[in-house]
Amino acid sequence: VQLQASGGGLVQPGGSLRLSCVASGFTLEDYTIGWFRQAPGKEREGLSCISVNSGSAHYGDSVKGRFTISRDATKNTVYLQMNSLEPDDTAVYTCARSGLTWTGQATGVLTESLYDYWGQGTLVTVSS
Repeated sequence: VQLQASGGGLVQPGGSLRLSCVASGFTLEDYTIGWFRQAPGKEREGLSCISVNSGSAHYGDSVKGRFTISRDATKNTVYLQMNSLEPDDTAVYTCARSGLTWTGQATGVLTESLYDYWGQGTLVTVSS
């Protein structure tokens, strides 16, 4: 099982980035993929996750309305489109896999203990 996150970089406030999480070694449709981030000196924060088979998505309050998660199962990839980026979004972003799947609304699906495999991080820096 491998998860490869990429797409980070330096962006100005108000800008956009799209992160990619490429999965291998398992059937993506059987799982949920989540995006998390950790800023220096802060705890890791769950941002968004998607139940790949159903396409149902969940967002944390800090990114709701600004970030959009999507998937392309044919490419074994989950994306995180990040718009209206702010300096407080500066962090290392990583993706992770959970065996939880759902359809429709969900709560608690960004709980870290639900995720068994984690990718390496990609750094996002928002600065002018």
